[in-house]
Amino acid sequence: MAVSLIDTHCHLTFPELLADRQRLVVEAAEVGVTRLITVACHPGEIPVALELAEKFPGVYVAAGVHPHEAIRCDEAWLAALAETWQHPKTVACGEMGLDYYYDFSPRDVQRAVFHRQLELAATAGRPVVVHCREAYDDVVGILREHGLVGRPVVFHCFGGTAAQAAELRSLGWRTSFTGVITFRKADQQREACRRTPPSMLMFETDAPYMSPEPVRGMRPNVPANLVHTVRFAAGLHGMSFEELAESSTREALRFYRLDGR
Repeated sequence: MAVSLIDTHCHLTFPELLADRQRLVVEAAEVGVTRLITVACHPGEIPVALELAEKFPGVYVAAGVHPHEAIRCDEAWLAALAETWQHPKTVACGEMGLDYYYDFSPRDVQRAVFHRQLELAATAGRPVVVHCREAYDDVVGILREHGLVGRPVVFHCFGGTAAQAAELRSLGWRTSFTGVITFRKADQQREACRRTPPSMLMFETDAPYMSPEPVRGMRPNVPANLVHTVRFAAGLHGMSFEELAESSTREALRFYRLDGR
């Protein structure tokens, strides 16, 4: 049975991937990763992301201001985002959110930029892709404040607990898992994945970061490696790789409205 997977979050615009973009897209498709969502983390990456999406039928775009970039965000950036969110190959707003681990931007600035993006996203009609690192309570509070309960929101590269993942599901939101679940010390992420109903699972590489086992040492990570993460997760759920590939792809296509509905 041929599989068809979607890498719901990668960064093809990053230099270590952009130089080999043709090969990476082809090699991903050869192992069944037929669709990729490349994420622009600031407006400077948007033209390249859209160019990739226009060149490759299976490539789509999400665009936002990453919390690391919040300190540089101004109204011109926000206007560029609002325009990009109307492009036919843009499928999501983000990634956006809060990162209290690195604090590359002051926390008050991160929160302000997150608020502004959500205000603009309210009229875009797109799912919201969230970056959340050591800022769970603030992120959830801000999403609630903007009336996003029951709306399409995904916490990408989910690193929280099983209890937090369950709370997010109760709010109508999703969690997306990376190759981190294959890491030896990632018990928390594995348990969160294991307790998520298979029908609600989505997967990503977050390439060029976090290559999964058995290619843990690969630099950079590439979209084709998504198959390793999905195969590992299938084992956690006692399913075949093909079964989980089918259900997770169906959920991702529905979430990002790529299923024609």
